[in-house]
Amino acid sequence: MTDTHLDNGSFTPPGTLRFERLLPGPIEKVWAFLVEPDLRAQWLAAGKMDLKPGGEAQLIFRNGDLTGPDDRPPAKYAKEGNSEIPTKAEIVEAIPPRLLRFKWEEGNDDWSDVTFSLEEEGDRVRLVLIHTDLAKVDSQAGVLAGWHAHLNLLRSVLTGEAELPFWATLERLEAEYSTRYGLPI
Repeated sequence: MTDTHLDNGSFTPPGTLRFERLLPGPIEKVWAFLVEPDLRAQWLAAGKMDLKPGGEAQLIFRNGDLTGPDDRPPAKYAKEGNSEIPTKAEIVEAIPPRLLRFKWEEGNDDWSDVTFSLEEEGDRVRLVLIHTDLAKVDSQAGVLAGWHAHLNLLRSVLTGEAELPFWATLERLEAEYSTRYGLPI
């Protein structure tokens, strides 16, 4: 699958990124892949979500499970690449099947804000992802690349298309976003 202009994320300093994807519907199916742990684990991270304001959300990343055996994590991610990485989040707003917003723990008492909005367009669904308050400049290219690669996987899961190798795609995208926006890797 080739990336299209729609696939590329945009970045607005000091720390806001935005992605859009047109995905196959119905909207309820896309919503399920955002909130149901077993479905979300196929493209992003497992973990339960209590879909009420203030509710706990777990994001348990197992990125090594999202790719084939020949796709190895780049050196930067080698230590945690095939490990389970739990992160905490807190639901800010959930309006099924249209809006999911949560605060995501970035470490060192820093939290960022992630919003998924879904809108029906015929038999497809426009997903818009906005991630704000990314305080760590040294991780912004990686966050852009990570969302891009994970959203590619979501589309692959929903369409049944062949998945891109996760780690190779992540490494390529991180370099591209670093160059495009002058961000450190």
